[in-house]
Amino acid sequence: MVWKIILFENKRGEKPVEYFIKSLSAATIAKVVHEIDLLERHGNMLRIPHSKMISNNLYELRIRGKEEVRIFYTFKRRNIYLLHSFKKKSQKTPAKEIKVAKNRLDTV
Repeated sequence: MVWKIILFENKRGEKPVEYFIKSLSAATIAKVVHEIDLLERHGNMLRIPHSKMISNNLYELRIRGKEEVRIFYTFKRRNIYLLHSFKKKSQKTPAKEIKVAKNRLDTV
């Protein structure tokens, strides 16, 4: 199955995930690109340690390393929408980050 990665775009045409990725260090960007490539190739078959289900139709891409990064995404037809991203600083995923992703999920 061929998957297409689509970055969430708000009403003003901004792509928050793209902006976030560009703000990271070069080493972390390389890891993010690698994980997104794995997601594009394996789609809904990608599992832990790379991907984890958060709730119904909401998943997180897990980028490990010096900077822990999470990217929330969802599947729609043959598309994967990258909805929200953040640097993980605690063991538990903050509820406010999940809320942002769920709000964006409702718009795609």
